[in-house]
Amino acid sequence: MQLEIRPDPAEVGRARRWARSRLAGSGIAADEPLAEILILLVSELVTNAVVHTGCPAVLRLSLPSVEVESATVRLEVADTSKRAPVPRCVDGNATGGRGLALVDGLADRWGWSPDGAGKRIWCELDRCSERGESTAAYGGGVAEFEGLAFEAV
Repeated sequence: MQLEIRPDPAEVGRARRWARSRLAGSGIAADEPLAEILILLVSELVTNAVVHTGCPAVLRLSLPSVEVESATVRLEVADTSKRAPVPRCVDGNATGGRGLALVDGLADRWGWSPDGAGKRIWCELDRCSERGESTAAYGGGVAEFEGLAFEAV
């Protein structure tokens, strides 16, 4: 399932509402940690696409069926900017610039790739009862990025 995103900051809220409704339909409760993390990841990746590219984007969610207790949820945001995500350093008082560091710390896996005329940034969350164990198994987390943030452009 997918949602077309206009290059307008108001689209971030619309993307969160859309994702919440899709989660509910797949049997993932709004108060389930997976849902809360996924909504934060939607916010970060859609914000990056809207703010840093100024281009339309497409948000895609791949959700497990209701019966599946242990499966992978995949979130993708594709935009028409060919510019790769670029690391940026931010100081402790900055109000932005930590989006992809959050994605790295919260997602089980993430990455990006060129996609047609632009790029696709994706992340995956494993639906399991122990979020902390799953995340620790795949990456260094936010601590690895102390003082370093990424800007998706």
